[in-house]
Amino acid sequence: MNTSAPSGTQLRIQHGEHRATVTDVGATVREYAVGERPVFVPFGEDEIAPASHGAVLVPWPNRLRDGRYTWEGKELQNPITEPRRGTALHGLACWQRWDVVSHEEAAVTLELALPATPGYPFSLTTRITYALSDAGLEVRVTARNTGTTTLPYGVGFHPWLSPGDASVDECTLRLDGRTRVTVDDRLLPTGTAPAEGDRDFTTPRLLAGIDLDDAYVDVVRDDDGLSWMALGAPDGTEAAIWMDGSMDTWQVCTGDHVDAPGYVRTGVAAEPMSCIADAFRTGERLVRLAPGEEHEVRWGATLRGA
Repeated sequence: MNTSAPSGTQLRIQHGEHRATVTDVGATVREYAVGERPVFVPFGEDEIAPASHGAVLVPWPNRLRDGRYTWEGKELQNPITEPRRGTALHGLACWQRWDVVSHEEAAVTLELALPATPGYPFSLTTRITYALSDAGLEVRVTARNTGTTTLPYGVGFHPWLSPGDASVDECTLRLDGRTRVTVDDRLLPTGTAPAEGDRDFTTPRLLAGIDLDDAYVDVVRDDDGLSWMALGAPDGTEAAIWMDGSMDTWQVCTGDHVDAPGYVRTGVAAEPMSCIADAFRTGERLVRLAPGEEHEVRWGATLRGA
């Protein structure tokens, strides 16, 4: 166990050919592969997560306009973490060191008692379990309000699906969502529109020349109640992510504009989320978590066609 790596303590799990490394900084999935084929775009042990790779997005996913919102009549301000768009991006937990609750051969559980801050003056404890099986990687997250006042809450995740040995332009994308969230020049929501033309991925579409940083709702589910996003490589393999009924929003990003040299358009961010951007301000799909209440979500990933 490396406790001094810039990415954090390395927590390795394995089941058969499935192997993953989770770090205690951010409870981040640094790598997930089946055999020699990466399912997620990995980053080095000696790197800080470059573009929210593998991050847990708590207590809000995506962007918060100006880092500011009003809760119970009080205006609260969070630090601006995306200066070029003037937003607070991806919550507060990404750079916190999570406590390791348990670490077994094929599973690891971490927990974070998020410190209260001026911009989020609440008591929130989040527990996450990553578990490997023949079916792939399964992730469960439970958030609990341990304070005395109702708090605002949303959750999301930021794995980047890997194209394997191919380029993103050679791959297809399938995304189970019929409606696209429209945005302004700061990538903040303005409304919704049907997913049409080169923004319709309900059947696989080649990604050559397509630049995405879009949210999708009105999700489609299979007979098991799962909604999927899959990156299909030319060799017939698919790096795929699913979410169950606990979440109903996808964010997809091709990484054309990430501030991470060496990671531009090297994968596709496939982000299951409980709400879209700016939910703390709009209230759309926002969870109001009362004292003592819990909120649980479940998602997973796998390699198909190998």
